[in-house]
Amino acid sequence: MSDKVISFIQPSRNNLKYLKWSYNSIRKNLSPIHEICWADDFSDDGTWEWMQEIAEKDKNVRIIRNSGPDRLGHTILYDRLVELATSDIVMIYHADMYACPNMDVEVLKHLQRGKVVSATRIEPPLHPDGPEKILMDCGIEPEEFKEQELLQYIDERVGQFDNAPTTEGIFAPWAIYKDDFLAIGGHDPLYAPQSKEDSDIFNRFVLAGYETIQTWRGFVYHMTCRGSRFKDGAMRNPAGQVFMKGRESSEWLAQNLRSTRNFIRKWGHMVKHNEYLKPIIPPKYDVGFVVENCDTNMLKELEPWCSDIYGDWVGHKGYGVNQYIEEEQKDTQFNLSKKIHSQHIVPKNGVVVRFDANKLTSQNFQMLVNLSEIIQDSGEIGTMHLEIFQLDIKSLKAYEKDLILVK
Repeated sequence: MSDKVISFIQPSRNNLKYLKWSYNSIRKNLSPIHEICWADDFSDDGTWEWMQEIAEKDKNVRIIRNSGPDRLGHTILYDRLVELATSDIVMIYHADMYACPNMDVEVLKHLQRGKVVSATRIEPPLHPDGPEKILMDCGIEPEEFKEQELLQYIDERVGQFDNAPTTEGIFAPWAIYKDDFLAIGGHDPLYAPQSKEDSDIFNRFVLAGYETIQTWRGFVYHMTCRGSRFKDGAMRNPAGQVFMKGRESSEWLAQNLRSTRNFIRKWGHMVKHNEYLKPIIPPKYDVGFVVENCDTNMLKELEPWCSDIYGDWVGHKGYGVNQYIEEEQKDTQFNLSKKIHSQHIVPKNGVVVRFDANKLTSQNFQMLVNLSEIIQDSGEIGTMHLEIFQLDIKSLKAYEKDLILVK
């Protein structure tokens, strides 16, 4: 057994029954020396009272609380808990995860400075399968959890991973040295309270040169999405198949849209990764759109995909643009007033894309979505034409490494 101490980082909001289940597994199946750091995000289900009770008995539990009235979200609370942690190693760990025996030992075998190590998730079939996880129905709620069935499966099957004990990729739960986490500034509050903060920091880990490792000999059982995304939990139909009781909550849908738009603004593309969830990071170029016949509806669609946008703002005489900036600015830290310009301003961007908004279709819009790869593949300074677009490439300087550090 390793003598290295992990600080488990677990924010929680109204997830008390899952948090109890998770805590019991950590204390039952892992080394007792590990620290558990909890943050209650203004819960009203008794979470804070229970945390206080446990912290009185378990001296390796540290707790903080957001006293409201607004939630902070795990994007902020992860980092506050990392600061609170007293050990050199921290593990981002969801409140709905069960720690399987020796998960800590297997993760620590691979963890060094400059590396981020994930355990492998075993999940009920609530989401599509993938090669980075194992689908197995051992219960969808703590009260029906089939612990012995899970542990027997691990005992019988873990040997099958002897020939490939690790793959490259990252997903929670993941462990890292605290100073490596702090060296890049932690999570970006751009995504608060939640959504896409993980994809963002994964990109930055890779760009910073950290190695991402997933061990296939250390496991968690993950109930999945028991925060705000599927607040009603899961259920079974008469045939025994599992599914979420309701669709994504309106809160989660709205925040996911905001965070997705901010991820695109920052990186210039959607989240990309390979089948094992290792990030794929296209270059980030300085791109300006010069758009004819662009009304504010089209502005909303186009604005996140470029560094600057220049338009004639047809029929709005500036009012619609100002209204868009006022409404959208509440959801982003990017200064939209410095990003949206009149067509009379001469673009100074390294890449200038000119087109008529009236000719945009869902098909050719995908060229804008994949613009980074198109520019990268061209590899040349000069002018090129693609369907309705004229690309004036003046510079191929890429800026993605400037995004590693959150200041």
